[in-house]
Amino acid sequence: MIYLTRKEHFNAAHKLFNPNWSEEQNEAVFGKCANKNWHGHNYDLFVTVKGEINPDTGFIINLKELSTLIRREVTDVLDHKNLNLDVPGMPVMPSTEHVAIFIWKILVEKISDMGATLHRIKLYETESNYVEYFGD
Repeated sequence: MIYLTRKEHFNAAHKLFNPNWSEEQNEAVFGKCANKNWHGHNYDLFVTVKGEINPDTGFIINLKELSTLIRREVTDVLDHKNLNLDVPGMPVMPSTEHVAIFIWKILVEKISDMGATLHRIKLYETESNYVEYFGD
């Protein structure tokens, strides 16, 4: 088994807040992320697939096709969008954790159809903060 990772990038805005809480409680828990005027991130997305090497191509998966898939299904959908308002199916609380799971659900079957297995979604929200999701 070998692993291959493709990096992509997108920019998006969001706000973290719980509509059942007061403004004060949201600010206490989420800080600047609860800003009523939103805030944005420059996300770095790492999609890791695993599989066996095809003896004819030397690839697990064609990287150009994987990149096209990620751009069409993920980055074109999320880039320069408000995750709270503009993305159908996005959870009400678009934390980085939820965004990673959202991306996984979009890609897992499509990557399988390409002959590989989705292993991990790694999503950097900032240089210092990232999440990893393995589909469990």
